[in-house]
Amino acid sequence: MRFVADFDPTTPSIARVYDYINGGKDNFAADRELAQRLIDIFPPITVTVTENKRFLDLAVSWAAGQGIGQFIDIGCGLPTSPGTHESARISMPDARVAYVDIDPIVLSHLRCLPARQQAGLTIVDGDVRDVEKVIDAVSGGLDLSQPACVIMAALLHFFPVETGQDLVARYTARLAPGSYVILTMGLADGPAADKFFDLYNKRGSAPLYKHSANEFASFFGELPLIPPGVGDARTWRPGWPKVPVPPEREAVMIVGVAQVP
Repeated sequence: MRFVADFDPTTPSIARVYDYINGGKDNFAADRELAQRLIDIFPPITVTVTENKRFLDLAVSWAAGQGIGQFIDIGCGLPTSPGTHESARISMPDARVAYVDIDPIVLSHLRCLPARQQAGLTIVDGDVRDVEKVIDAVSGGLDLSQPACVIMAALLHFFPVETGQDLVARYTARLAPGSYVILTMGLADGPAADKFFDLYNKRGSAPLYKHSANEFASFFGELPLIPPGVGDARTWRPGWPKVPVPPEREAVMIVGVAQVP
């Protein structure tokens, strides 16, 4: 099973719906129609998408500052600035990045990035569930005998809990000690959130699961978490043992970073 079939502009795609919610322009009428209905039903989604982007910029920059020069962005979606390579290269100018996605529009846009950005990028057409194939393809541009950072942003809520746990474990098993894992997931509750999930699962290209914070934390398995551990994207700061408690809200982006021992 693949998340998208051959390109069909009349069928909404995960990446293009997300692009519209994120204020992008790389989407089609079917994507915009579904995305706008989702926003109308559950307006907080637009805020959490922005917070997810800010967290990823922070976490990737931090990992690069720890000496990580290789990144694997799985289910990366349409390129928006700052992309993973841009965030990483602030601290690590020669950072290499493998972008992995299965949406043909995503792949096309990644391959059309400016030449100055293309150096050190590996673009992989791969299904996140085909771990061995993805790793083999990524290894064409990265040296996985050295530490790397795997990113699964706003991805694991498209899988049952057990599948998500297994995927993270299988990818991290292929990483060298000292590597990092960055995960994010939308967390929402209440009647409006229920309507959001219901509509997405009727119209979206892949099932969307409503996981809890504890279920999200379980995706890291036994990997040691970087302080402050699993938390809200609004206040997560790498290395801080304590962070402010943000106001309660019906939707948040829950995030975390762990290291491979």
